[in-house]
Amino acid sequence: MKRRSFLQRIGSILAVLGITEAEWFSWGNRYHQALAQPSLRKFALLIGINQYAQNPKLSGCLTDVELQKELLIHRFGFPSANILTLTEEQASREFIEAAFLEHLGEQVKAGDVVVFHFSGYGTRIQSATDTVQNALIAADAENSKNVNYLLEETLLLLLRSLSTDRVTAVLDTSYHAPTIGTGLGIRARPEVEDGKLATAELEFLQQLKAKNSGSKEELTPPLLLTATVDPQQSARELLLSGFSAGLFTYALTQYLWEATPSKTIQVSLGQVESSIGKLGSKQQPGLITSKKNPVIGDNLLPDSPIGGEGAIIAKEDDGKSVSLWLGGIPPQVLEHYGVNSRFSLVSGEQLILRSRTGLTAKAQFSTINNNTEVKIGQLVQEAVRIFPRNINLIVALDTALERIERVDATSAFATISHVSTVVGGEQSADYLFSKLLPIPTRYSLFSLGGEAIFNNPGDMGEAVKVAVQRLAPKLPTLLAAKLWRLTENEGSSRLAIKASLEIINSLSPRLVMQRETMRSFAGETATNKTISTAIVPIGSKMQYRLQNLGDRPLYFILVGLKNNRNAIAFYPWQTPPEANNVTTKPLVKQIVIAPGETIILPQSATNSGWVIPGPAYEAEHQLIFSTHPFSETLTTLETAKNSTTDQQPIGPLLNPLEVAKAILQDLHNASPVKTEINGTAADSYVLDVNHWATLSFNFQVA
Repeated sequence: MKRRSFLQRIGSILAVLGITEAEWFSWGNRYHQALAQPSLRKFALLIGINQYAQNPKLSGCLTDVELQKELLIHRFGFPSANILTLTEEQASREFIEAAFLEHLGEQVKAGDVVVFHFSGYGTRIQSATDTVQNALIAADAENSKNVNYLLEETLLLLLRSLSTDRVTAVLDTSYHAPTIGTGLGIRARPEVEDGKLATAELEFLQQLKAKNSGSKEELTPPLLLTATVDPQQSARELLLSGFSAGLFTYALTQYLWEATPSKTIQVSLGQVESSIGKLGSKQQPGLITSKKNPVIGDNLLPDSPIGGEGAIIAKEDDGKSVSLWLGGIPPQVLEHYGVNSRFSLVSGEQLILRSRTGLTAKAQFSTINNNTEVKIGQLVQEAVRIFPRNINLIVALDTALERIERVDATSAFATISHVSTVVGGEQSADYLFSKLLPIPTRYSLFSLGGEAIFNNPGDMGEAVKVAVQRLAPKLPTLLAAKLWRLTENEGSSRLAIKASLEIINSLSPRLVMQRETMRSFAGETATNKTISTAIVPIGSKMQYRLQNLGDRPLYFILVGLKNNRNAIAFYPWQTPPEANNVTTKPLVKQIVIAPGETIILPQSATNSGWVIPGPAYEAEHQLIFSTHPFSETLTTLETAKNSTTDQQPIGPLLNPLEVAKAILQDLHNASPVKTEINGTAADSYVLDVNHWATLSFNFQVA
């Protein structure tokens, strides 16, 4: 499409938006001048829609656009002039398609890098041939019989028509709208009954098909990342303190800030899925491509193999302060990221966090001299993580509850220590208290994705206060999991560690999952063997292989959850040498890994591996390493360990909250910088990335 016809096509839209033709030409001239520079060969079209005239508003789509834009500019070197964003009323179907043709179709050449992103509602519509098609709901789509949707088929043809094969498309939307929804916002709308697609969209689709049908050259399909792999799943939004975002977009962009370019997309999506699961959703991202083992760096081409937790986005006038974008910090950690946390620049200078609002923060240099050079776009890497000791479990009360039910629930939860309540959908939360449907006289605790956490719903007609009392003994376990998840730092740890989960068989161990710290290897030894959705058969015999590739001895502990509700731990059992009768109690010992050493757990010859029992369940293991012994943790384990007759290497953790706090204290004790941070150590945990690492393993037993 020529520039003239493009302007004619969007003329009516410009009028609605209040943009004059002169302003548009001014923007266009600057844009074309920028594109004329041969070095700028990365392009992006980012679309986000929160406000819909005929549909409930969404909350996180504009944040998604911001997340992607900051990532592309500061991590992957996209020129800001080459990133076109369409938000709210700008993102009409006609404008999206015209902007695609003008911004991407006419400018992109072979070898160029392209990113397309859409955050908003999706739906389904029946075509004239009685087939049901997926569609993106644009800003001007009406919930009437004639709908102005952008068909997914149209978008795929547009993407495949580009002159480069380095195309990455991200769709943070879904097409199946559940009849009952709780917790996180859902990005899908029901199909309009007897709805008919706008004639203009059908005509445009036919033009694309006709244009492509005459070509004998096979077009390489783009790399398409979708928020859900299952068409029945829903793309969901996450509410954090001060902002909302798409679960998929946040998890994906957060991972890419830290990831090395040699990681495969399958490995990346496995990590993203794990992050989404910890935020309360079973949403599984999907990948559509014909490439074999596609790699991040093949499409996005990061500026540096070394990642970061964010970047400097502005300099203050005093020369001592900067504004930071912290898109690389895991969301569950960002919620509790404390003042005085520290970041380092590649040049060695350190920044001290002074305040944070959402994803942006103010920081000051710890020391500054004439040689300190501050540049916009410099990556910042986590050095010291600080979070408070008095963290509570946050339970949201479903707004579908009657007022008296919410009052009773608030009163009942107030009697439980370390638990706070908020109104569902208004503030960030860890879990949701709501009714079990279709049995509205029963109550339960739900994940934010709507999954019931506990399978003992109580009696019919149970009072709210009785239900809360029934749930109370389970809550310390959930809080414990929240606390030890705050230590996850695979991306920022400076300890060189590689850990593998293996199935033992008669030939050689078979790898199930492998994790490694990213920053210590600088992207040079990236592992491409991780299975995105790991499934372990019931009855398998398992083991962990732990490699200390650094120059200091490391201590190890393992804790986790079974089915997101029951705490487990690895017990390094040791029978005292003087034991000579059945009354001798076995002890738990420190596990230490010498520099350069690889150890296998379990270590005992009589416990070669551990057998995975049935029935099917989901497992989450946190493998925590430290340069300091886990003295308090092992003491706490000793106070309530299993029966002496049950010495399985992995077993129930009977005092999870006490153990979680002991782990944090041990990691705090390992951090020498705590004495340098005045007024912080007394009421906060201070964790130094040079002294600890936590790797997360999630798998299904089936």
